[in-house]
Amino acid sequence: MGIQGNHLPAGKSTAVNFKDRCQKLWFFTGRQKQLCSLNENVMNAVGHGARLAIEECQYQFNMLRWNCSTFSDSDSIFGAVTTIKSRETAFIHAITSAGVAYSITRACTKGDLTDCNCDTRKRGKKPRKQWQWGGCSEDIHFGEKFSRDFVDSHEPGDSAQGMMNLHNNEAGRRIIRSRMQRVCKCHGMSGSCSVRVCWRKLPSFRQVGDALSARFEGASSVKLVEKKKKNVKKLRAATKGLKQPNNTELVYLEDSPDYCEKNETLGILGTHGRICNRGSPGLDGCKLLCCGRGYQTRVREVEEKCRCRFVWCCNVLCEKCRFKKEEHICN
Repeated sequence: MGIQGNHLPAGKSTAVNFKDRCQKLWFFTGRQKQLCSLNENVMNAVGHGARLAIEECQYQFNMLRWNCSTFSDSDSIFGAVTTIKSRETAFIHAITSAGVAYSITRACTKGDLTDCNCDTRKRGKKPRKQWQWGGCSEDIHFGEKFSRDFVDSHEPGDSAQGMMNLHNNEAGRRIIRSRMQRVCKCHGMSGSCSVRVCWRKLPSFRQVGDALSARFEGASSVKLVEKKKKNVKKLRAATKGLKQPNNTELVYLEDSPDYCEKNETLGILGTHGRICNRGSPGLDGCKLLCCGRGYQTRVREVEEKCRCRFVWCCNVLCEKCRFKKEEHICN
């Protein structure tokens, strides 16, 4: 992946010490070490983007057979499952690339980075009837460029897996750009709103995760096609008659492994002991999540806040209620 969130340099340090630490990060490519050495705030943003991606991945896959498990004692955060060219690996690359682009863009807006600021591309455009461009648009173009430079430099572009990863990296970044939001503010005497000034801002990262989760469900199986005469390699739909995936769709080369049973070599935890949803016919339901092994039901007492009321000014007082909660556990 090229990004090991739990190994990234962090904390206060002198410029010399920080650059020295960047050079010692064995899992970085030469280009990544160069970018790491530019500015400590840059790597703080990259680390935040990696953590953002992991949290979103675990939210999106919380109730699926593969729940985006991470490992602190492994060279790869997600374990050896990323060595399989599956749709899960496709999602990991897309969400990680998006996380870095998103975090770098937000750091630009906050003024944490010296090489970027607001995106002024639209300011010179002709005003619309009801509004005009202005304000501080978030510079997703800079975030994309940095993510492309940093994340993609880890991938060999002439191998099947490298081409697959590069495609999915780009898909993750493009999802953000396609969901940039226009926000406006009124200007004018006495709130007349005679002029509305608008700018572009990032969507929530949850929206990015939701969009990529939908792309995961519809990911395209592809194969490497090589034209020897032109010495050109491309990824094409694995089955004739299927449409060629576009730049915002996820692609994969191999079928997913069996996530039902534990596989220590690949870092697959299996679904034994997982909580399932008895009433759901979907992937989170006990029938599918438990892989046909059946489930057990247990009842336990839990304590939660209840009967909350607002008290002037300005507190919320709650009582504590105990009740029985039914849970269903995969065999």
